[in-house]
Amino acid sequence: MRLSSLTDYAVVMLAAAARHCGGAARLNATLLAEETGLPLPTVQKLVSKLSAAGLIESARGTGGGFRLSRPPAAITLAEIVEAIEGPIALTACVEPSAHECAIEGDCRVKPHWNVVNGAVRGALANVSLASLSSPIPLARGAVPIAVETLGDTPSPNPSREREGNLVRNA
Repeated sequence: MRLSSLTDYAVVMLAAAARHCGGAARLNATLLAEETGLPLPTVQKLVSKLSAAGLIESARGTGGGFRLSRPPAAITLAEIVEAIEGPIALTACVEPSAHECAIEGDCRVKPHWNVVNGAVRGALANVSLASLSSPIPLARGAVPIAVETLGDTPSPNPSREREGNLVRNA
């Protein structure tokens, strides 16, 4: 499962907006495009989609711009994903209007997909925009590393101790 680039960019843009949260002034697309490195047309498209989803409030004209509609702690990753991608559904067969599957009538897994979709949505709903916009604190003595896998993967260097996405020199 992979989110679209547009959804990824929406998260990046809203995280940047969240770091500006609290000021009385509205943000503008040009400022966020410069700050995030996203193309201005992409930011403008995202402003439209996120405004339609109620995640940001926008105003045109003098003094216009946009701001988050709620505090960053009250906006979830699930809401951002759904604003861009639509409802979280790993398979199309859970949608009442979808009848594209050749084995739909005999499928014994179909009844379980709503539980799976709910679990994925729940996991995303537990991540707030506030947490995505704040820096990750490093444990004392830890250095950030790039990690491609999840779980308890052994460290490539036995003299180091793994702590999630961090490695501590032993």
